[in-house]
Amino acid sequence: MTLVEDTRARLGAIGAWLPGAPLQPPPDVERAATRRLADAGYRSVWSGEGPGTREVFAHFGDLLASVPDVVLGTGIANVWARPGRTAEKGGATLAHAHPGRFVLGVGIGHAFQAAKYGEEYRPLDRMRAYLSEMDVAATENPAPVAFPRVLAAVGPRMLELSRAGADGAHPFAQPVSHTPYAREILGPDKLLIPQQTVLLGSREDARESVRRRVAQSREYSVTVYLAGWKTLGYTEADIAGPSDRFVDDLVLWGDGGTIAKRLDELLDAGADHVLLTPSAESFESTVDLLVELAPAVVR
Repeated sequence: MTLVEDTRARLGAIGAWLPGAPLQPPPDVERAATRRLADAGYRSVWSGEGPGTREVFAHFGDLLASVPDVVLGTGIANVWARPGRTAEKGGATLAHAHPGRFVLGVGIGHAFQAAKYGEEYRPLDRMRAYLSEMDVAATENPAPVAFPRVLAAVGPRMLELSRAGADGAHPFAQPVSHTPYAREILGPDKLLIPQQTVLLGSREDARESVRRRVAQSREYSVTVYLAGWKTLGYTEADIAGPSDRFVDDLVLWGDGGTIAKRLDELLDAGADHVLLTPSAESFESTVDLLVELAPAVVR
């Protein structure tokens, strides 16, 4: 069995993606939440690294040791936080201590993060160099236990790099229509692990959630999400509205059964493992909603 095949089997169909700062709770609360999600049937739990969050490898070392029967994934370990050789060594350390339970998601972040380090934001060039540095470190000191790495990828060139230089892709904040688009670029032999916002409620509730996300993307100049949406055929009017079509594609809304059917569409379109993030106001309510949804969506 290849590493990708083994990872697919361990992950199953559905996982959870939890928010970081400013909603990230104290460690004891997060440990208890991760335990609840594992008990509810979620096969993996992911969280990211950004301004105000904990250092991701120390953070996940604590969670892996505290909740021993769930796969954990970084969504993502930010390239601006450490050199590639350090990321490789960190991933190898966690995989050795917890075999088969760690997926390293790596991402380039956004222009405002690069600017904090006085760096030019050239995502593709930077990610290629970073992966090369990781590969050199892996060759010099091979990991005792193999672990998969996936890239935060939205556009075609980063997806192509995910195919060539990693074990797959972890798209974030993309519409349902991104999944078949990404699978076509990745091919059949790579992991595709999209994050998907879900909402127990109406289209109007979902529309308000989309408005907040679009406003936040514009506020922080997170152009990669806006560009990704437009690549899939959404116009500025669709995004600014937002149109019914855009809302329905970006957020899976309705009751548990309706959301489950939409998740089946994603899996049928080529997703290996879908990470759910409820639209919620707090970390605690995010976890509560995931537990509430679990009987309908976990399979």
